[in-house]
Formats: sequence, C-alpha cells, structure tokens
Amino acid sequence: MTESSFDRNDRLAHPPIEGGRVSLRMLVTIRWIAVVGQTITLLIVHFLLGFPLPISLALGVVAASALINIANSLQQPGSVRLNDRDAVMYLAYDVVQVAALLYLTGGLQNPFALLLVAPVTVGASILSRGATALLAGMSVSAITVLAVWHLPLPWDEDMLNLPSLYILAVWLSLSLATLFLAAYIWNVAEEGRRMSDAFAATQMSLAREQRVSAVGALAAAAAHELGSPLGTIAVVAKELARDLPPGSPYAEDAQLLLSETARCRTILAALSKQRDADGGAPFETLPISVLVEAAGEPHMRSDTAIVFDTDGDPISQPSIIRSPEIMHGLGNFIQNALQFAEHQVEVMTSWDGNVVQIEIADDGPGFPSHVLARLGEPYLSGRSDADGEHMGLGIFIAQTLLQRTGATVEFANGPTGGAVVRAIWSRRSLKIPDASPRPIPLFEESIV
Repeated sequence: MTESSFDRNDRLAHPPIEGGRVSLRMLVTIRWIAVVGQTITLLIVHFLLGFPLPISLALGVVAASALINIANSLQQPGSVRLNDRDAVMYLAYDVVQVAALLYLTGGLQNPFALLLVAPVTVGASILSRGATALLAGMSVSAITVLAVWHLPLPWDEDMLNLPSLYILAVWLSLSLATLFLAAYIWNVAEEGRRMSDAFAATQMSLAREQRVSAVGALAAAAAHELGSPLGTIAVVAKELARDLPPGSPYAEDAQLLLSETARCRTILAALSKQRDADGGAPFETLPISVLVEAAGEPHMRSDTAIVFDTDGDPISQPSIIRSPEIMHGLGNFIQNALQFAEHQVEVMTSWDGNVVQIEIADDGPGFPSHVLARLGEPYLSGRSDADGEHMGLGIFIAQTLLQRTGATVEFANGPTGGAVVRAIWSRRSLKIPDASPRPIPLFEESIV
C-alpha cells in the first residue's frame, strides 16, 4: 500500500520551503561562546597557571574568529537561513580554527582536543548526510594531522612524557567518537525532521477533510434555505402563465421562468440526495456500518468490486459522529486497498459489547514482509513506483488520524494472501466523560 492521491497532491501543491535548516544567528551565537571560552582558557593557562604558551599566535587565531563573526553579522541579517554549502563552510572554519589552537598548544596531548568533535556534533543536527560526512572527514583529518605535527605541550619535561601508544589511542578514540556522533546525531535529527514533516502533512490532510465537510454542510444548508423562496417563485410564475392571454408577448417569458424554476428545484433535490448519501451533516451521528460505506463511496472504482458486510446485533449497533478523522482515515485505507486489489476488497464492520472493529481486506499481493513490521512509520512505502511520487505518508496519516479517535490500528497479511488492515476501538473507551472539554463524544450508542 502507499499514499493516497490526496496526500500526493498535497506534497505537489506544497513544495519544501527554500532555504536551510539553521539560522546564521544560531551559528554566530555558538561561535561567540567558543571565542569567549577559548580566550578565558588561554589567559588562565598562560598568566595564572604560568604555562609558556605562544599566547600572541593563539590569541590571534581567536581574534580571527571574532572578526569573521562580526563581518558575518554585518553583512547578513541574523534571521537568514544558511543552505548546506554555507553552513558546512561556516562549521569547517570552526574545525580549522580549533585545530590551529591545538597545534599551538600540544596537539592531541592537550585535554581540550575533544573540542574537535563539537563542530561535527552541531553540523550533524542541521546538515544533510553528504555535508555531515564531509565535515566529519575534515575533523578526522585534523585529528590525524595533530597526532603527528604539533608544538609541544608547554609543561616541564620531568612532569609527564606521554608515550606514542597513548597518542595513538587518543587519535583512535577521537576519530571513532567523531564518526559515531556524526552518524548517530544525524540519524536522530533526521528522524525528528521526518516525524515533524509527517505530522504537518497529517494536519493538512485533516484540515482539508474539515474544509470539504464544511463545504458539504454549506451546500446542504443552502439547498434547504433556497427551497422555500424557490417554491414561492414557482407558484407565482405558474399563476402568471395561467393568467396571461395566449397571444401575450410575456407568455414565453413566463414559460421560461417556469422551466428555469423547475431546473433549480432539480439541482437542489440532487444536492439533498447527495447529502443523504454522504451521511448528512458533517457532525451528524450515523450507524457505524453506514459511516464506513460513506467513507469508502468516493473511492469506488469500476474495475474493482468493494463489498461491505457487517457482523453484529443490529439492535446494539453503535452510532458514530461523522468526524473528519474517521472519514479520512478509513477512506485512505479503503482507497489503498482498491489500488492493490486484483478483483475485490471486503470491508467487514463488526461489534459486540466490548469492541468495535473495522477490517479492510483485499485480494492483492499483500504487504511486503520486509516492511510489514514498520508499517505506520512516515515515508515508508511498500510500493515501487516508477513515477517516484509515492512517499509512504498515506498509511502514517490514516493511522495517526484514527489513533486520535482512540483506535488501535493493526496490519497483517491474510492467510490466503492479500493485505488486511484492522481498526479497533474499545467500546468503553469511546464513552467520553461529561468533564471532557469536548462537548460531544466521538461515539454514541444507538437508542432503539
């Protein structure tokens, strides 16, 4: 199964926002913190602790970062968002700057060598995979150079002499830490971005469904309100046509008025009929079986049959408020089943004293085994499509919307093949207490 055409159209109608993921202000702020920290550390080590550092060169390296920060702040507003190229260049300079300071102060023997990991950590949370890999490679290269070439750490020779094996171990640990943190943080950040984008798409789908419901309600209200004045017009037109003499020049106009009035009444009748077929007003309570058919009706296809069936005592059949979440969620699952079915889709609605269940089963190839356990994750699609437009958001959106109503959604393959989707509600959990902020419960029991 894959995303619905509604979700695909949303993606095409709402392209990604141009620009990067990070603002210049944030990177400038981080660099100012680094500049202040580096300056304080150098001054304390050189003047307070008495270690003879090449203080002029070291402070010159720090001053260069401060000047670049000032230039960046003056040239561009802080709200500008950097693209991958600009952000990686900005952070790459930070790697070079930290490496230059470490070169002047003992290389990997300096305990602050760990700071080489900092720019990579920041970059992994905001950059693309390729840019993060480039930045991590630069950091590992800097670590390798510092392991071989650096000025000696300015302490007394009789205090500590670090062996080459220890330096090799530090190089290995810093290199592995850089690569691990880059990969780990990038994956965590990317997952967060994917979930954020997917939930935004869910909100757009729900808002669209609510707009469609509102338009339907407006059309039904208009049909109802226009019925009375249109009837009055029809009566007056009929009396005019009857009273006008046969040769009157207005007789033809009166007949035209009657025909147009009859046409308007036909249109209003069709709107009322469509309203009844869609289950009435958008927040009207409907028997669960009727609501399921209303959700699937817009997606019916001539080449694939869809069979609606019920299993439960008709007297105890629950009535459900026609919410946009349920209509869009069930409609999406039914549409997906129709897309992959070979001949038929069966929608079984069942209920008892404890649960309400809707099962959608098709006779298609079923869910691929390698994605079955991950169904419901965003941007996961079990369909290989040449047009490349399927992003795998349909199932995520449908599941998320149904879960908002209290449903548990299950995915499986049928014993004889085909995909099976079940939405299960606990009948007891569907009863919303009086203290709930929502004035109308989602599910109501039918009163017979």
